[in-house]
Amino acid sequence: QENCPHRGASLYFGRNEDCALRCVYHGWAFDAEGRCVDMPSEPRPFAERISITAYPTHESGGVVWTYMGPRETMTPFRDFGTEALGPEIVSASRQETACNWVQAMEGNLDTAHISHLHQFAGIDDIPDDGSDEPGYPSNAMSWKFWRHDRAPRLQVEDTWYGYRYAGIRTTPNDHTHVRISAYCIPYSTIVASIPFSTSHGMFVPMDDHTTARYFIVTQPPQNPRGLGGENLFAVAPFTTPFRTQRNGVIERELTLENDYRIDREAQQTWSFSGVSDFVSQDFMVTESMGPIYDRTQEHLGTTDVSIIRMRSILVNAARGLAEGTPPPAVAPDLDYRSIRGAEKILAPGEDWRVLGTDDDPVVREALGLSPAEPAS
Repeated sequence: QENCPHRGASLYFGRNEDCALRCVYHGWAFDAEGRCVDMPSEPRPFAERISITAYPTHESGGVVWTYMGPRETMTPFRDFGTEALGPEIVSASRQETACNWVQAMEGNLDTAHISHLHQFAGIDDIPDDGSDEPGYPSNAMSWKFWRHDRAPRLQVEDTWYGYRYAGIRTTPNDHTHVRISAYCIPYSTIVASIPFSTSHGMFVPMDDHTTARYFIVTQPPQNPRGLGGENLFAVAPFTTPFRTQRNGVIERELTLENDYRIDREAQQTWSFSGVSDFVSQDFMVTESMGPIYDRTQEHLGTTDVSIIRMRSILVNAARGLAEGTPPPAVAPDLDYRSIRGAEKILAPGEDWRVLGTDDDPVVREALGLSPAEPAS
């Protein structure tokens, strides 16, 4: 709770003393449970009768997590792998976006938009490196696949944590390319990458119209044999107009107020969007809808199947909670470390549903497991 129960001064400006937060106005101090433990300004202290609202916290992966529900229904901490990270691997960043959290999150669950919003003219000039064949292509060739097939077919697989979905495209050499992303209830996404991915994009509501967008490394880098080659953005001409503070908070320079500095000449010559930064292109489309869009105005199509599925999961979970049903995917014995995205060109007869799972040979190789050894 921010305001001191004495006269209301903000405890944001309080002093951290002996595991207590002391108000600088009159010195009242409160422990981590919210109990008043000192009242030096009072000749007859009544500290035992004073307490403030306090929420339990857990530090992991460079983030302070908190539970803000009723104490009697507190769920266990969900470990996506951050508990085992050493300090040299921990990485977390945070940006604010001026729109509803679901609206912001939907960009990460929409594989179709990468064939349009993030395109640039130089993709056609990327040389064919021979990786347009069954197996793992280079990241550079992925750009060419997105451009070549702009109407992916989507398939959704329901899971205990939410779902995984595949964006299926046909490559220039007539192979089947899949990008598999995951959605973990309620606000966690894992976007596809080569050969598989574990980092999370999390969209936490600050209020109905403002979202804290986190990017969190949850597990050590796991890419046997350097599959995919150079990173995805090595061939892209996009800039990064951000300032990252020491606490991981990223300050934005491209915002709705300055029209994301859209360059109309660039939009006609090399950039499909006209916005210079990749992430700001996503901000542009989700924030330009307004703080919270009227969904009755939408006209959804076949490439929106993952968006539809996510919304139905959230609505059903909210209705269930109102009726006394526990929310999904909060049991203590669930292995959140097994949630992964993936990307690959399929061999004939290969099932995309295996990619990125504990049964995927490249995952087992990265984890140092024998074919018969259990992943956990």
